[in-house]
Amino acid sequence: MRIKRLIFGERSLTKVAGLFPSKSLAESVARQVKQTAGLDDPQVYLVGPPDGAAFNSPAFSRKLEPESKGIWRTLIRAHVFAGTAGVIVGILVYLGFIAAENAAVKSTPGMSLVAMVFFGGLTGLLLGGLLTARPDHARVITIVRRAIRQGRWAVVIHPLTQHQLDMSLRELRDRSDRVVRSL
Repeated sequence: MRIKRLIFGERSLTKVAGLFPSKSLAESVARQVKQTAGLDDPQVYLVGPPDGAAFNSPAFSRKLEPESKGIWRTLIRAHVFAGTAGVIVGILVYLGFIAAENAAVKSTPGMSLVAMVFFGGLTGLLLGGLLTARPDHARVITIVRRAIRQGRWAVVIHPLTQHQLDMSLRELRDRSDRVVRSL
């Protein structure tokens, strides 16, 4: 968990959504989850067909990704962390080639070091971009959007602690049609 906090800038690293056939059921479950898991209002959002008319609206986006400042912190942290790790891996690979007495690396040690550090750092930065894109969140958002287009409702939860996550999952699994979560 510590490594996640080092890389990601959002307070809530996990997104959980439960899908419901009606607004009344979704509202009831949202109230119950708040109470049971000890969640605050900004951690629980009700999303439904009225929101689907404006998928690109700031209000809809805030319900699914409420921490816009955290996303920017994630962008910076993920790139710095992964880029640095890539440079270190590049240096270790270089040292491995030197220890193995590789002829190509021994004949051009400076250029080999620069190339391996460059490609290691570049690979790390690409990985940082992937971490920033949060494909695990994109999956949840896609499923929620699809459900809303079909006239269904979703309760989207942004838990801050493992306890909140566990309680939210338990409540949603007991009462919803489908539960999706990010990592």
